[in-house]
Amino acid sequence: MASAFTITDIETDLACPGASSFVQIQLNDLTDYPLASAGVNTPPAAIVPAKFRNYADQVRDFRVYDDDVWIVTYPKCGTTWTQEMVWLIAHDLDYQTARDVNLNTRSHFLEIGAIADKIPVDTVTVAARMKRPRHIKSHLPMALLPRQLWTVKPRIVYVARNPKDVAVSYLHHYRMIMGYRGTKEAFLDGLLEDRIMFCPQIRHALDFWTLKEEPNVLFLTYESMKRDLRSVLPKVCTFFGKSFTDEQLDALAVHLSFDQMKKNPSTNNDQMVRSAMKMNGREGEQFEFMRKGIVGDFRNELSEEYIEKFDRFIEQQLAGSDFKYDL
Repeated sequence: MASAFTITDIETDLACPGASSFVQIQLNDLTDYPLASAGVNTPPAAIVPAKFRNYADQVRDFRVYDDDVWIVTYPKCGTTWTQEMVWLIAHDLDYQTARDVNLNTRSHFLEIGAIADKIPVDTVTVAARMKRPRHIKSHLPMALLPRQLWTVKPRIVYVARNPKDVAVSYLHHYRMIMGYRGTKEAFLDGLLEDRIMFCPQIRHALDFWTLKEEPNVLFLTYESMKRDLRSVLPKVCTFFGKSFTDEQLDALAVHLSFDQMKKNPSTNNDQMVRSAMKMNGREGEQFEFMRKGIVGDFRNELSEEYIEKFDRFIEQQLAGSDFKYDL
C-alpha cells in the first residue's frame, strides 16, 4: 500500500544524541484533512526525526475513539500543565490517582518512541492499547496526526504560546533532554527558518486556530492560563461537561500552580528527565523539566537582534490571519 506521505532526508546542523538525523515529511493524501474544505490543498511540510518515517503511516491510520481526549501543542507551550489540568477535570478531581500514577502513564505521549533514537518502545502501539477513555498528547502538526481525529471528532485541547518564550524554553530542553551541543544561534536560526523538530511552528498553531469554532476543539493560550488560570478553569470544565464548586476550582488552581506542579514528581517528569539526560550525554548536570514557567522570559535570554528577528518572523507568518499571540 502506497504511503500518504513524501519523506525527504535533509541536511542539518541541529543533530543531537536524541535525534541524529531529520526528515521533511509532506502529506499528499488529503482524505479527511480538515483544512481541505478551506482551500488548503498543500499542507506545510513538517520537520521530524528520521525515525518517524517508520511510523508516519501507522500514526495516520491510528484508531481514534470518540471518548478519547487529545492534548496537542507545539513543544514547550504548557503541555504538561494542560495534561494535568485536563486529566483532573475529566476524572472528577481524582487527586489520589493523580498522586499515585505518573502523569505520563495517565496521559500518554503518542510519538515519543517514534521520534527518539534511544527509546526502543513503540509508543504508538502502547497508546492504541491504552484503557479507555484514553488521554493522549502529541506535538505533531495537524497534517501528521491520525486522520480519524477529523471524522470521529474526540475532544481536542490545543495550547499556543508566544514563539519567543518557546524559543528560550525549547533551547534549554533541546540541550539538556536531547543532548544538543550546538550553538544557541544555530538553534534560534533553525526556529526562524522552521528547521527545528515539529516545525513549522507558527503554522502549527494557525491550523488549529482555523478549527477553534469546532465544538470538539478547545483553543487555549499559555499566557491566559498563566495570567489567571482560575478564570480559565470554568471554560475547560464546560468543554468537558463538568461542574465543580468555587471551592473545588480554587483548590484545583492551587494544585496546578507552577510551584505545586514543580514540587510534584508526577508532573515534573523527574524520572524521565534523569533517564533522558543519561541517554543523551548530560548525566549529572542540573536541569528541571519545569524550569521557570514565566511569561516574557525571552527578554532575559534573547539579544535585541534576535527579538527583532522573531518579531519580524511572527509578523510575516501571521499576515492575513486574525490570530494574534497572547503576549
